[in-house]
Order: sequence, then structure tokens, then C-alpha cells
Amino acid sequence: MLWVKAFHIIAVVCWFSGIFYLPRLFVYHAMSEDRVSKDRFVTMERKLFWIIMTPSAAVAVLLGSWLLIANLSYFMAWWWMKAKLGLVVLLLAYHFYCWWFMKALKQDSQILSHRFFRVYNELPVLLLVVIVVLIVVKPVL
Repeated sequence: MLWVKAFHIIAVVCWFSGIFYLPRLFVYHAMSEDRVSKDRFVTMERKLFWIIMTPSAAVAVLLGSWLLIANLSYFMAWWWMKAKLGLVVLLLAYHFYCWWFMKALKQDSQILSHRFFRVYNELPVLLLVVIVVLIVVKPVL
């Protein structure tokens, strides 16, 4: 099980690297004005999303599910695990919205400003902090 846990953590780190960087690309994409820059950002965003983020998310969810199922009665007895799983669902929704924004920016739909994406870029930090605190500290209510 330690190997599963180790590779789960590695997948989460890889997933979060993309989650942190892709919205930063959105900021620059939304600010760009020339076609060459926009096309470059479309390529970078697509590769980051499909080659790093999405496979890492899939592996993280798969291995996390394996760890959870292996000790289901123990983990589901604790409120912090239920809260963590709820935050993972929010993180998956964030991932899905990144895909949606990526598609909109590719079509050159200036849906939102670079200011929005600057704020959007900070949201996963909050999720990461709370998830790590829940899993490491396991706070008791």
C-alpha cells in the first residue's frame, strides 16, 4: 500500500502543477493581442491539459480510490475524509472549468478578462491547503 500511496502523492503533485500553471497561461492568453501569441498559448494550454493535467488527475483519482476502498470503513468514519472527498470533487470541477475556458479561449471568445483569470488562478491554492491540513492533521471536531 505504501507504493500506491507514494504514486498517489506523485500524481497529485503533477496534477497540481498543471492546475497552478494552466490558469496563468489563461492570464497571458487573455492579454495577448496578436494571432501568433494566441496560437502559441492554445498549443501550450492543450499540451499541458491533455498530456500532464488530465492523466495526472486520472491516476490521482484512481490510486486515491484504491487507497480509500482498501480502508473504506475506517476512512468513511471520519468527517475529515468526507470533507476532503468533497474538496476533491470541487477540484475536479475546477479541472473541468479549465477545459471549458481553454476551449473558449481557443475559439477566441474573450469570455473573461485577464483579471478574472488572475483570481481564478489562486483558488486551487486554498483547496490544496485545506486538503493537506485535513489529511495530515486529521482534526477532531
